[in-house]
Amino acid sequence: MITLFNVRPKGHNIGNDAISIALRNLVYEAFGRMVNIIDIPATSLYESHSKAGLSSKTIYEINRVGDGVIVGGGNLYENNEIDFNGTALEALEVPLMLFSNSLGKVYDRKVDLVPRTDVIPDSKLASLHSYADISLVRDSSTLKHLQNIGSTNSIFGGCPTIFLGKYDDYKNILPKNDHVGVLISIRTPSLVNLPQKYQLTMTDELTKIIRILKQKGYKRIRLLCNDARDCEYASYFRDIENVDFVYTSNVFEYLSLLSNAELVVSYRLHATLPSLSFGTPVINISYDERAEQLLEDLGIGSWDIKYVKTPSVSEAFKNNLENIHKLNIIMDEAKEKWDNVEKIQHKAFKEF
Repeated sequence: MITLFNVRPKGHNIGNDAISIALRNLVYEAFGRMVNIIDIPATSLYESHSKAGLSSKTIYEINRVGDGVIVGGGNLYENNEIDFNGTALEALEVPLMLFSNSLGKVYDRKVDLVPRTDVIPDSKLASLHSYADISLVRDSSTLKHLQNIGSTNSIFGGCPTIFLGKYDDYKNILPKNDHVGVLISIRTPSLVNLPQKYQLTMTDELTKIIRILKQKGYKRIRLLCNDARDCEYASYFRDIENVDFVYTSNVFEYLSLLSNAELVVSYRLHATLPSLSFGTPVINISYDERAEQLLEDLGIGSWDIKYVKTPSVSEAFKNNLENIHKLNIIMDEAKEKWDNVEKIQHKAFKEF
């Protein structure tokens, strides 16, 4: 059997696991059969791992049993959360693919897009790409940056989670009597990379969104936490709006929630993309470059509510909700772009 190593994010966000499932689907389809995939954390930042990243230890193991290594997908570049050893990479004996990674900027106090303070240095990024056989980047902004620093092996590749629904609908995983209703995929404002004046408005806007949903007749409304760190913030809304929260660390339960939802309101890119793949109605609210740019690249930017560019997020949400039927039209118009992304991904993996 083919054995691949996947060096990927292993942080708090369950969206990383959704990307991993989507990547496995893509690999299995490319090879036409099951493939051994051995996960390795991209960094030892979150836990004390004996093996992490592309270190001398992991590359030694890869050379002994592996047929290839895939780095990603995730936000490894913008967070500088990929550890690697250049000397060890010189000794790598199998193909290296960088897959669906992003390097998005964030908004500063002047509402200008600027690099994060913890972004991967250009020298480190260029060095990593010099060892790669191919790099499929998540969005066109990341691609432009890589080309500007001299990468000649990078192409746009999108995100594999937009095809999750092609392989499974994940409908029958939750308890039989569980009614999902509306899910609002949130993020704790203090963890959002926005100027403080926007962080301070997020709770008020979210409260208004909940009230709009109630006014429109939605009975079952819950806040979806992608990250356990969001649970404390989410619990606040039990007191002020009688709205509960739901959290799971099981990626299959997470995907089942999105697939069975009546509607998803999302501040989380990897709640939005899987939901769209399942045909679940979604209203997305983005607050940084990586989300904004990818949705533009996928042909659905006109449906995206851009937090810092929208005078009233709740009013924009209400407008989208009242015109939810237009999402199907937008998705039909975007189909050609999605089909092209799928072709790019399949071609890259078959050649890999």
